[in-house]
Amino acid sequence: MLTGLGAAFFYLFSCIAIASAVMVIAARNPVHSVLFLILTFVNAAALFLLTGAEFLGMILLVVYVGAVAVLFLFVVMMLDVDFAELKRGALEYAPVGALVGIVLAAELIVVLAGSAFAPSAPASTAQPMPDVATRHNTAALGDVLYTEYVYFFQIAGMVLLVAMIGAIVLTLRHKEGVKRQSIMAQVARNPKTAIDVVDVPTGKGI
Repeated sequence: MLTGLGAAFFYLFSCIAIASAVMVIAARNPVHSVLFLILTFVNAAALFLLTGAEFLGMILLVVYVGAVAVLFLFVVMMLDVDFAELKRGALEYAPVGALVGIVLAAELIVVLAGSAFAPSAPASTAQPMPDVATRHNTAALGDVLYTEYVYFFQIAGMVLLVAMIGAIVLTLRHKEGVKRQSIMAQVARNPKTAIDVVDVPTGKGI
């Protein structure tokens, strides 16, 4: 339970995170949206640090801020995307978006209502908390992740690997007229195809 200065920092980071999350959607410039997204991640990481989950906070900074958000920023700045043209067809998908939003809101209400009516249910399913004085929570998290949930961890890694390979295969395009290295063609060469002997007459060029 946060009290005093910790509670003040919690409300400060929470307000900044909520405001920056709203600006991610409200900003007209996509570069500004990505910058507000990075600010949201930083404040969310600070909230994790306040609650004692420093591993999740560092992972949020390293993975999302250091890789995903920066990649978004580079893609938005490098690609010449006509965002005005993209926004013209947004109203066509508004009913589907509203339906998805209603479903997500209903799920959140069910989860919050379940925790309110049965507060002892999460405690019965949660793992025992380690003693911070004797064992770091990052080490305890690693023990649980690589023992009880090792198969799920490996399956998640395989799914991400397949998704990465699929994205590379789908986006890889060979342009016509661009010379590329062909290992099979190089191995199959012989002196007859590799050397072209030209008989040049005396006193004349090729």
